[in-house]
Amino acid sequence: MPGRLVRTRTAELVTELLGSREGRNHLAAYGWVQGMPVIMTVPTEPVNEVMGLVSMHGRSVLVAMLDAGTDELNFLHVSMPNPALQSVDLEKDTDQIHELFVRTKNRGSVTFRVKYWDSCAVAHPIPAFNAVPDTLRQGQHLNP
Repeated sequence: MPGRLVRTRTAELVTELLGSREGRNHLAAYGWVQGMPVIMTVPTEPVNEVMGLVSMHGRSVLVAMLDAGTDELNFLHVSMPNPALQSVDLEKDTDQIHELFVRTKNRGSVTFRVKYWDSCAVAHPIPAFNAVPDTLRQGQHLNP
């Protein structure tokens, strides 16, 4: 259908979260600011491709992904590449974005570099937002 936007479950949940004051406050506590780009991804997308999209924004972004096992909305805060960071090996073309999410969940902040960047960047996980039902506007359903 012409003019129709495709809405993924990830996009729906991100919209709900950003539509609530409590959701915005939660994200802001971990580095989100009003107007910050949010990149939607799926677990099997190559990390190099996701970071190619990150590069287009020229600033820090959030990367959003639904966990394939739990259907929980997860976020990474990704900085811009910075030459002051210690260099690390490139991500492989076969590395998938869910692997970066797992590494950040296990280690906290992770320094990484993709093939498009001369410098490394830092990704850190944002804990899942667990809304209290009374805090959401009527009609919102953050829990799938």
